[in-house]
Amino acid sequence: MRRIRLEMSYDGTAYSGWQVQPGLATIQGELQRVLSRIEEAPVQVHGSGRTDAGVHAYAQVAAFDLRNPIPTENLQRAMNRLLPKDIRVNEVREATPDFHPRHQAVAKTYRYRMYRERVCPPFERYFVWHQHAPLDEPAMERCAQLFVGTHNFRAFAASDDRYTPEADMTRTIFSACLQREGAILRFDVRGSGFLKHMVRNLVGALVEASVGNLTEADVNEMLASGERTLGIRTAPPSGLFLVNVEY
Repeated sequence: MRRIRLEMSYDGTAYSGWQVQPGLATIQGELQRVLSRIEEAPVQVHGSGRTDAGVHAYAQVAAFDLRNPIPTENLQRAMNRLLPKDIRVNEVREATPDFHPRHQAVAKTYRYRMYRERVCPPFERYFVWHQHAPLDEPAMERCAQLFVGTHNFRAFAASDDRYTPEADMTRTIFSACLQREGAILRFDVRGSGFLKHMVRNLVGALVEASVGNLTEADVNEMLASGERTLGIRTAPPSGLFLVNVEY
């Protein structure tokens, strides 16, 4: 049995996220469908993490086991021939038998894109959050720096059965910054790991801070207590991209 590692990119607009769900189109489901056809037997694919419905990836990492002796170059070509055009396999290579894309990841980087001009081009609409109202971008940058460090991010996570009162919601953010590129305001965040909807809630907090609904003291209080004391909007999934996974 061979352990295969792949790096892939996808436009998540048409998918109900990464994880297989009955009756719904998912990234994991498409991969398993194609690989099971190549292997002529069921194949289980493990990803570095679950992206939500509508979220995109530049470089998602996944791994699976195959008995088929097909060379990696041919496997990549076969997968890209059989997969939908909005999912592309960028690299395929052999991995050690114990490689696991989630358990062995040491850092991930996400990017969130906001379109800041009045009219959003139609070809950007699935890949940004259209935010044309006035925003205090320096205030957003100051707020972003509060996320850096090791904190309890429970206040910035969505509700989930996994997040019991005893669950460890501590994560380390190595860097968080905003950058303007023309009409695009980009938020890049690199961390040890992320909770469900965490990046989207961080972006929502930045927007609330930019219009004066959230102060730096409010953010610090939520990071210290783990309690969401004030409302935070969850940014839409369209602007979110998984940029890379580090091992």
